[in-house]
Amino acid sequence: MLVFYKERLAFLSVPKTGTTAYETALAPHADMVISEPPMLKHAPVYRYNRFIRPMFERVCDVELEVLAVMREPVSWLGSWYRYRQRPFMEGKPNSTHGISFDEFVLAYMKGIKPGFADVGSQFQFMKTQPNGTGVTHFFRYEDQPKLKSFLEDRLKVELTLAQENVSPKMALSLSDDVASRFKKKCAEEFDLYASIS
Repeated sequence: MLVFYKERLAFLSVPKTGTTAYETALAPHADMVISEPPMLKHAPVYRYNRFIRPMFERVCDVELEVLAVMREPVSWLGSWYRYRQRPFMEGKPNSTHGISFDEFVLAYMKGIKPGFADVGSQFQFMKTQPNGTGVTHFFRYEDQPKLKSFLEDRLKVELTLAQENVSPKMALSLSDDVASRFKKKCAEEFDLYASIS
């Protein structure tokens, strides 16, 4: 998570949406950088609302706008699947070695997910809270030029981004049946993604 006090902006770090590259590029310009531990680096809206927002509101009398990046839901799961295919993951409980992408997505849709498919939810991560705290600025992972342009304009910086924390490359596809079931089961993910202009 990155906080830019003067620019009144908090940049949430949604996992598997390329935010590590932005963190590296923008850290020198940020007033607060939370890069460890992962549960704070990747603090969702509800955790931001509970811990970070009140600090700025009560001490500085400031309400920050919130920025988050969302990845197309199948692509997002594909990135998690590939990330857990890294060689050193083999034999570990969260590894996806020996599991097809269809099996991974089917496991993700279960009420109680096995460890290898327990990767959270972009929708839940960005869910607006009862007090109204939510994401002010949504960007699609697939539209990097729009995100980069917004940040350069808002923060008055010129960004040079490098790829970081990249999942192994591999061709992935879902069977039509699993894709259809995933779209029904996780409709809120697809609806939120579709709402981002």
